[in-house]
Amino acid sequence: MPKFCANLTLLFTELPFLERFAAAKAAGFDAVEVLFPYDEPPKLIARQLLAHDLTLALINCPPPNYTGGQRGFAAVPELAERFRRDFARTLRYAEQLNPVHIHIMAGDAQGKAAQATFIENLKWAAAQAPTQSLTIEPINQTDMPGYFLSDFQQASDTLHAVDASNLGLQYDAYHAQMITGDAMGIWQKYGHMARHIQVGGVPGRHEPIGGDIDYPALFSRLDADGYTGFVSGEYHPAGRTEDGLGWID
Repeated sequence: MPKFCANLTLLFTELPFLERFAAAKAAGFDAVEVLFPYDEPPKLIARQLLAHDLTLALINCPPPNYTGGQRGFAAVPELAERFRRDFARTLRYAEQLNPVHIHIMAGDAQGKAAQATFIENLKWAAAQAPTQSLTIEPINQTDMPGYFLSDFQQASDTLHAVDASNLGLQYDAYHAQMITGDAMGIWQKYGHMARHIQVGGVPGRHEPIGGDIDYPALFSRLDADGYTGFVSGEYHPAGRTEDGLGWID
């Protein structure tokens, strides 16, 4: 059975943010992820993690919530300076929150200059935080049109070009299915590069049960392949969060 964690940005939203940690623990989770923790002082989040004996599996970089704005800067040539400034702020949060992984968002860009910028910024980030696990994640163009990293082969090529031991793949089965129509096939080809997994149902990005992805088969495959990282529920609950957690069983 994989190690499941709860995405507190999307789950338990019936509650104020800082109350979601207790709710996740009560629901049986030992780990959580928070996409953008930057609206709260890190000490308040750290207090919740400690009080409920929770591991923080992942946070995103850059700090600003991208709703209505840019979705990362790592591949945007004219924003290289901003990427480095924001990455430094993320590391200040990480010092207090101790996330297992930091997901570096590429942003909206295209072309060879963007790829070169992405590789150079990832090399720089990996060197700045040599003991911190970093990830990159292909995101589908339906949900995020214009996002630079939307192909798993591109992600693989980028990881090989950066060649940093602390940088790996973030495999989101929802995005894999949306991009290729074959989440299992993508796992079979690229799963050996993955250090963090996220799941959500297709279509609709609700609970990972039923729909176009055979999640019981995928979870069995993760076990068979010896995957030991977290599998995070990153989806929009169809109703109350607690009522939809049967997918874990």
